[in-house]
Amino acid sequence: MNMVLVRNWWALALRGLLAILFGLIAFLMPGVTLAVLILLFGAYALVDGVLAIIAGLRAAARHERWWPFALEGLVNIVAGIITFVIPAATAFALLFLVGFWAMFTGMLRIVAAVRLRKEIEGEWLLILNGILSVLFGVLLVALPLLGLVTLVWMIGAYALVRGIVLVGLAFRLRGHAGRLGPASAR
Repeated sequence: MNMVLVRNWWALALRGLLAILFGLIAFLMPGVTLAVLILLFGAYALVDGVLAIIAGLRAAARHERWWPFALEGLVNIVAGIITFVIPAATAFALLFLVGFWAMFTGMLRIVAAVRLRKEIEGEWLLILNGILSVLFGVLLVALPLLGLVTLVWMIGAYALVRGIVLVGLAFRLRGHAGRLGPASAR
């Protein structure tokens, strides 16, 4: 799995940049309606899911551990589709959808990081990303009455932190890719 992450450092960087963009939009446009927020989250989850599945397919082609990426991608795509199929979902539905999504993907990142501990330096970035995801999800599920504006700011803050951590991890992995030769950059 570590070689998969190293070879696909660019996908992590792109996912991080998308998360940062999503977070900035949430902060800069606090008056965005819940329907637009749902659509933005849906688009983000779909693109993030596709990128995770691409990483999984690349891993499978190299006979490496592919299922964590595919599973995360599938969960993200399902979350994205649900937001488009049922755009009039209540704020509570969005809270629980985003909350459980964040907890699930956070746990997957923690598991991946534990497996990477002996392989690369900087695995703590992935652990931090997973912990932040789990905490964010628990907070949303435990405190559903925070209000819609607070939800926008929480999602924005989560996306910004997640994006910054993913970009940081991607550039650490990029350094490892350079040591593996040009084939690892693909």
